[in-house]
Amino acid sequence: MDAMARVEGALTTALARMTGPGCPPRLAEAARHAVFPGGSRLRPRLCLAVAAACGDDAPELADATAAAIELLHCASLVHDDMPCFDNADLRRGRASVHKAYGEPLALLVGDALIVLAFEQLALAGAAHPERIAPLLLMVGGSVGAPTGIIAGQAWECEEQINLSEYHQQKTGALFAAATMAGAAAAGADREAWRALGERLGEAYQVLDDIRDVAAKPEEIGKPTGQDRANDRPSAALQLGLAGALRRLDELSAAAVAAIPDCPGREALQTLIHQQVSSLLPKKLRRAA
Repeated sequence: MDAMARVEGALTTALARMTGPGCPPRLAEAARHAVFPGGSRLRPRLCLAVAAACGDDAPELADATAAAIELLHCASLVHDDMPCFDNADLRRGRASVHKAYGEPLALLVGDALIVLAFEQLALAGAAHPERIAPLLLMVGGSVGAPTGIIAGQAWECEEQINLSEYHQQKTGALFAAATMAGAAAAGADREAWRALGERLGEAYQVLDDIRDVAAKPEEIGKPTGQDRANDRPSAALQLGLAGALRRLDELSAAAVAAIPDCPGREALQTLIHQQVSSLLPKKLRRAA
């Protein structure tokens, strides 16, 4: 089974548990809307690619870990789109959760997906008790404070922001969790994979900043111009489009260089190059 099929299968299993008998029908519908259909699923695919490079001796735990990473990402998107943050009407080419189901349900869906992510890990980890505690702490740290997604989002409420630190927390933290957790799920040394996730996460945030100024909404499935409209830190606005593209190249090269020596190194390199190229606005792909 390929990585995407494994991810979708694990997410389907998790959502079936959350939206089972007794769940309020509109909450269940809104949760499915938040998770399916997904985007590139880059974070969980990266998690599985690292697990494969490390032997993947516990595929059920790797699948649950990848799904947990994606559920946390989806939760962050639901909250990020709400009026108190980006007030975005579109996500993945259709109505964002708060536009489709209202703000109260959007808030609850985001919360429920966060809880579901850790339930998913706990259930799969029962067969590997020696691995579950480090996994829970690692994934939890990537979404909380002082340096997880929540902290990254909170930097937008500060008067002065370090752009690199903001990017590392808001985006890089979950990428680092994806690479490190993939290794930990396979019983390998997670620290060896930290640098890859951090560099790739920062590269992805720069890429997102570029898309916000250079892509069309219909091309990326969400509103553009959000960084300027919301006065958010942005590599594209701070460095200019050409400078942001150079920064993207630097970070992508640093991510590739950070891949530890392993049997799956070439496959990971290919995954990184393909994803960066495919996510750039079409008019910039030749120049990147």
